[in-house]
Amino acid sequence: MLLEKHQELITELLSRYPVKRSALLPLLNLAQREEGYVSEAAMKEIAKILDLTPPQVYETATFYTMLNLKPIGKFHIQICKSIMCGLVGSDDLIQWLQNRLGIRVGQTTGDRLFTLSAVECLGSCGTAPMMQINDDYYEQLTAEKVGRVLEDLRREGTSPLKSGPFMFPQPAGSR
Repeated sequence: MLLEKHQELITELLSRYPVKRSALLPLLNLAQREEGYVSEAAMKEIAKILDLTPPQVYETATFYTMLNLKPIGKFHIQICKSIMCGLVGSDDLIQWLQNRLGIRVGQTTGDRLFTLSAVECLGSCGTAPMMQINDDYYEQLTAEKVGRVLEDLRREGTSPLKSGPFMFPQPAGSR
């Protein structure tokens, strides 16, 4: 399915690497972008493309938390739970989101709109607490701001409150 649909892109990806196996992560990412997650069928196809065994592909896919092995919602909410975000309230935001969405961490809403995950550092400690939704960062979060983001996503499919990644920290007291 991947090879059939993306032959030109896969050929180009393979040409970037002197060793075929090096294209594993880009191909897993392609599979996820195509289906919303990395399916078993995609892993088997990638194994054939790269002359690997399916377990070799699976061990890589399960190592990286950025790869999803089951379907997720349209908006994947990843709340940072590292020490910096934790010190400024990420645990409270996770609880707030669970209550607001009616799901627990690791679950997807019944309408398949939101999946909630708690993840390790997303590299924005100076603007904590923060979250990543799909490819967008949201920083200096409060429950009110997260509520606005959720409503924007429901209504528009995007939110003007996205900030980065890597918004520069602001001086203390300017939040």
